[in-house]
Amino acid sequence: MRKPSMFHTIFLLALFIPFHSMAQTAGNGRIFTDGPGYRRWSIGINGGVLAPIAPTGGSNDFTKWKVSEGYGGYIKWQLFHALGIRADYLGGKLAGNNDWKLGNGSIANRKYNSFETRLKWAASLSAVVNVATINWLYRKNFVQIYVSAGGGLAGYSPQITSRTGITKYKLGDKKKNIQEFFVPIGTGLKFKLSQVVNLDLGYTMHFVDGDNLDGFNYGPNKDKFSYGYAGLEFSLGKRSKPQLAWQNPAKVMYDELEAQRTKLTQNLETMNATNTRLTADVDKLLKDTDGDGVSDYFDKCLDTAPGAKVDGSGCELPKITIPAPIQQITQVITEDDRRLVREAIHNLEFEFGKASIKPSSYPSLNRVAKLLSTKGFSLKLGGHTDNVGKAERNMILSKDRAESVKQYLSDQGANPSKIEAVGYGAGQPINSNKTAAGRQKNRRVEFTLY
Repeated sequence: MRKPSMFHTIFLLALFIPFHSMAQTAGNGRIFTDGPGYRRWSIGINGGVLAPIAPTGGSNDFTKWKVSEGYGGYIKWQLFHALGIRADYLGGKLAGNNDWKLGNGSIANRKYNSFETRLKWAASLSAVVNVATINWLYRKNFVQIYVSAGGGLAGYSPQITSRTGITKYKLGDKKKNIQEFFVPIGTGLKFKLSQVVNLDLGYTMHFVDGDNLDGFNYGPNKDKFSYGYAGLEFSLGKRSKPQLAWQNPAKVMYDELEAQRTKLTQNLETMNATNTRLTADVDKLLKDTDGDGVSDYFDKCLDTAPGAKVDGSGCELPKITIPAPIQQITQVITEDDRRLVREAIHNLEFEFGKASIKPSSYPSLNRVAKLLSTKGFSLKLGGHTDNVGKAERNMILSKDRAESVKQYLSDQGANPSKIEAVGYGAGQPINSNKTAAGRQKNRRVEFTLY
């Protein structure tokens, strides 16, 4: 396995630092991120010049470098106002020769005279950080300064020409590509032309993890190339939403604080008005002109005599004459009464599996209701079922049937307060549940008269 090089390390650090910063600021609320309130995606196209040189790393293996055309495009996702992730594509040509003299005035005596490399593709993923925004004083941004760093892979085919004029490809065939890892580090300016379009001016250095870019390995340094470009960036999404990259944290923070201040002021005014109203209401409730203990707000008789007993409306209570005790008359349950109840039990039938009483049971129940209302007896209704089905369902059905009988008797004039309805389920059988006849007898409502 290939040992990680310095370029791989730079790439990992370049991605780790922005993502670590993102994690640290993820909880900062609306000042730095507003989720769906902004447009996050954008695409860009650009064109410019490529050169096999980088200011921070010197030149390549030839003394003179040439400027060639380059073109590119990207897709960007803005995580926060100051941080985005961009996927870039770059293509073009790189060229150079040994026409320039060395420092001592001599011409470089090297095996090859010139090179031309077709950069067929270069794909990279970079973190883009907005390091400054212009015109914060007016809380509107129209220029951004940004830096970027990341990593990628380039596919290219170098062609070299010897001093004798013989031209050949590094791999012997122009169709074959050399693929190498590279680290792009760039900076640029972005101008806001409209809510949708931005002008993008940038410069990116590409440090290649190898020494094959110019087709010739002369020195110990690894190859590098740079790309200066101008292009347009188009923001995707609804026009009603602003671009997240142009969000001004200072403006958002100011607007939020102003909104909070306005809200607090309104709440304070509301509280003061409520307090004044409550004070007046309390004074009104406590006022008692005639001193009878009922406030004037509720008092319907404001001139009651001192010491008079009054009701809740402040009016004097009438004098109550207590009548003589009513002699309780005890009713005796006769055999005819019991026979009438037994007939009602015998004739009582319900719809199958329901608490609905069949109409054939009404006449005998009507006689029980008349008995209860005439003689003032109390009645206990006990509902029972067989053991078919779930116990919970049987308990509910027995209770419902007893309640159904109680409701019918009450509708016929019986006093419901003297009727008690209880459900026992299948817990008190009077016959065997193993036969149909036994189960029929166990499905019953018992009447207890007292």
